[in-house]
Amino acid sequence: MIEDRHITLAHGNGGRYMRELIDEIFARHLANPALDVGLDAVPLELDAGMTPLITTDAFTVQPLEFPGGDIGSLAVNGTVNDLAVSGAEPKFLTLNAIIEEGLAADCLDRIVASLATAARAASVHIVAGDTKVVPRGQGGGLYFATTGVGLRSPECQLGMDCIREGDVLLVSGPVGDHGIAVMLAREEFDLSGSVWSDCAPVMPFTGPLAALDGVRFMRDPTRGGLATVAHEIAAATSKTVRLIEGQIPVHGAVRSVCQMLGYDPYYLACEGRVVAVAAPEAAETVLGLWRDLPGGEDASVIGIVCEGREQVILETEIGGERFLEELEDDPLPRIC
Repeated sequence: MIEDRHITLAHGNGGRYMRELIDEIFARHLANPALDVGLDAVPLELDAGMTPLITTDAFTVQPLEFPGGDIGSLAVNGTVNDLAVSGAEPKFLTLNAIIEEGLAADCLDRIVASLATAARAASVHIVAGDTKVVPRGQGGGLYFATTGVGLRSPECQLGMDCIREGDVLLVSGPVGDHGIAVMLAREEFDLSGSVWSDCAPVMPFTGPLAALDGVRFMRDPTRGGLATVAHEIAAATSKTVRLIEGQIPVHGAVRSVCQMLGYDPYYLACEGRVVAVAAPEAAETVLGLWRDLPGGEDASVIGIVCEGREQVILETEIGGERFLEELEDDPLPRIC
């Protein structure tokens, strides 16, 4: 059984070991009627009258497993969330695994099991995939590359071009959890804590908003965090985005680590949050929907799009203001 070994280059040579790798780990966990490991291409049945959306992504993280998730759940949730914030219902995924020689087979087994669990939770089918094994020292243990397909109603109109002056920004929950959870898992700073990644599908938060009057735009604040989404909005609208520090939810443990190490939580990656832009009259409806959901209790209105040049300003809790500059350097040791 492959679970008793480490991955070798032979597991990528197209022969018996490769078949064992696919059958004993990937097919065993991912098996579903839509996955046929013997086909080179698969047909997709798409609902007539719906608009298909496609997205693609790649995932690398160290360590491969961290509190609240791993690279497997991250790959699924990161892909389906990109579809969800675009107003689509995720349907299908493809999965490519690039495995470094020497990776423990039991570690790979755990991660693929987690990936399968995340796919089931998101109600998506993994319909195609591929595996490659690279020599020791030429990879980070395990990389995943994914493509996601979803369906969106033609009536759904979301985009930065829909944003208007006076619209408000909302966030579905506390920011920065994922970035700090991964950093603490590395044990590079001789720190420990109880921060868990927010890695999760966001469809419960995006689904009710996709056709809601007054909702202009949605985005999941992954790399670069909330501040980067705010800059993207400012750039697209040529307006000023003003964020209100006292209304941005940040868990106490995350804030404490940031204060000790000099990081800014507004630039830290989230993997299960939604930033939305809505007309002021729709904001209370959005908050009501979100706060009724598990994990949405801390949803908040956090800012406004207003007249002014392209910039992002943070109104501080002590009554001052500071510019949130566009991200240039990595806000943390690279986590993805």
